[in-house]
Amino acid sequence: MALLLNQLPVTDQFNQLGTAFYSQVSPQGISNPHWVHVNKNALQLLGLDEDLFTHQENLEIFSGHRPLHNTPALAMVYAGHQFGGYSAQLGDGRGLLIAQANTPSGVIDIHIKGAGKTPYSRFGDGRAVLRSSIREYLASEAMHGLGIPTTRALCIVGSDEPVMRETQETAAIVTRLAKTHIRFGHFEYFYYQQRHDELKQLADHVIEQMIPHHRDNTLSPYVQLLEFVVRKSAEMIAHWQAVGFAHGVMNTDNMSIAGETFDYGPYGFLDDYEPGFICNHSDYHGRYAFDQQPSIGLWNLNALAHSLSPLIDQDSIKNTLAHYEPHLIASYSGLMRQKLGLTTPQDGDQALCASLLTLMAKDSVDYTQCFRLLADVNSEQVPTQFAQLFKQPLPLRQWCDRYNKRLQQEASGNDDRKERMNKVNPKYILRNYYLQRAIDAAQNTQDFSEVDRLFHLVQTPFDEHPHMSDYSQPPPPSGKHLPISCSS
Repeated sequence: MALLLNQLPVTDQFNQLGTAFYSQVSPQGISNPHWVHVNKNALQLLGLDEDLFTHQENLEIFSGHRPLHNTPALAMVYAGHQFGGYSAQLGDGRGLLIAQANTPSGVIDIHIKGAGKTPYSRFGDGRAVLRSSIREYLASEAMHGLGIPTTRALCIVGSDEPVMRETQETAAIVTRLAKTHIRFGHFEYFYYQQRHDELKQLADHVIEQMIPHHRDNTLSPYVQLLEFVVRKSAEMIAHWQAVGFAHGVMNTDNMSIAGETFDYGPYGFLDDYEPGFICNHSDYHGRYAFDQQPSIGLWNLNALAHSLSPLIDQDSIKNTLAHYEPHLIASYSGLMRQKLGLTTPQDGDQALCASLLTLMAKDSVDYTQCFRLLADVNSEQVPTQFAQLFKQPLPLRQWCDRYNKRLQQEASGNDDRKERMNKVNPKYILRNYYLQRAIDAAQNTQDFSEVDRLFHLVQTPFDEHPHMSDYSQPPPPSGKHLPISCSS
């Protein structure tokens, strides 16, 4: 395994697209850098040695003081629809692509966030803060642990450099790994500027990287590209809905062309089951509420498809977008059936699940706890711990009767079902309440032990972890709607 970053085999695929797609930027390193945390599992993706964090040269690279392979870092240019309004030029205002690594599983982008101003910083300072860096770092690992398509985070480097947000905070840099950092907004940028040659060049690049087997498709590789993004996006959002994850800011510049969960800002996992849950306190009208995510996914895909219209005829666009809802419903239905412990599809399964969700919403039942404890319900008992989640005993008992009748149509016994359910219903999620405690300790006393504790917990969220069972408990009422903003 490579010990130093500069020993990594790399490619310059994105760099070869030309300067219409990026600006070369020299990172502005943060002062007095120190390691906050290193993700050893992500190191393995790159073939890097676990002792990487002991080397000063690597600390200098990840803190923005030393280039990787002596090549320039790239700030991508893109546009995007933000809360439904079009912004003609956004771009990496604080992020830099420092390398594309060649790995056995394909090309992986290495991207640092917080290394100073770029031509796209607008009025920003180009910095990230420790708070937002910890949030992204832990969220991406939590989503990976849940089996949800996501970018990964390699490490966090902290600093004593002051940064002003709502209050004074300290600068940090988080390193993100992704199949690609190309977003829906990249295509919008070139479409609305009527630069169709660059639009085609970008589409060809994504096809080559993501679906090379469709490169020479005699019908249209661009239709296949849109179909790929439609399917991947539908499957990703179905996973979000099944696990109770709210992204918080589904702008088109935050939508990955690879269908990975991308740009963790004001996200939140459900505590009480609240379909209209809004995790972003700047989302005044609830555009990105939890129950709006499926429709916003389609809205964003329409924006992408419109940008691809110079390459795809309108009938093909319409037909391809029509696949989104069936993909989403099939994926979500399958996931929810698994959460209920059902293996053979039946016509009444969707209604059975919907009626449980209705009861949960009426009684403000904790989403994660409910499905985890559901594994213990059977024809012989409704465990007290499960029953106590609900305020209305009669509707619950009636639902459990329906559920047990449905279970009788399954071939497996209770023990097998419980084992299956505990593999898909996590005991632990990254609740904002516990996450904020870790952030407070890191900010106030440079105590990163709670970051480390949550990091290891969310990697295996389906395991019991009896010594950490407190983290499976819902927060107090005051901790259920913490104000989370986009500021970073």
